[in-house]
Amino acid sequence: MLHIVDDEDVLRDSLVWLARSRGIDACGHASAQLFLDQAAARFDAQGDCLLLDVRMPDINGVAVFDQLVARGLTARLPVIFLTGHGDVPMAVDSLKRGAFDFFEKPFDGNRLMDRVEEALALSRQAGAAAAVQARLASLSAREREVLDLILAGKMNKVVADQLGISMRTVEVHRAHIFDKMQVKTAVELAGLLK
Repeated sequence: MLHIVDDEDVLRDSLVWLARSRGIDACGHASAQLFLDQAAARFDAQGDCLLLDVRMPDINGVAVFDQLVARGLTARLPVIFLTGHGDVPMAVDSLKRGAFDFFEKPFDGNRLMDRVEEALALSRQAGAAAAVQARLASLSAREREVLDLILAGKMNKVVADQLGISMRTVEVHRAHIFDKMQVKTAVELAGLLK
């Protein structure tokens, strides 16, 4: 989802239309506070991106960006700044602190949407990696030991011998690992964790 935060109705609506014409799901927010209240807490696994105007009446875009950085959300929510009043030091500082890009108004809409698509792909990758890490965190300490030996190519009998447990217990742990990691085979598991 592309979130567009800009206090100019015409620009916000045209950006929503442009994004949708490129097959990008988009929604506009008339103020930074509305975005923070309604959307900032619930990003989906399909990827998100934020087009953020720098100068707005309630909270400026840099302050919103600072909040997102403080909450550790910029990997999952790449930020592209839009401004009619930007300067080089502001752009450089934003990019150094993790902004995805910085566009001055007027801008090339197609170039902007190309960067949005790149940001959305990055967000999807970050979301997928976070989901895998969450699944890994759900494994018990023993399941992690079994997982490491499975990934090393060890057969159940060897795993059982190395850990001093029965083969049946290894099979149960293996089934739990596959279930929690949402895979069906060791090959699929290895591919997920590479």
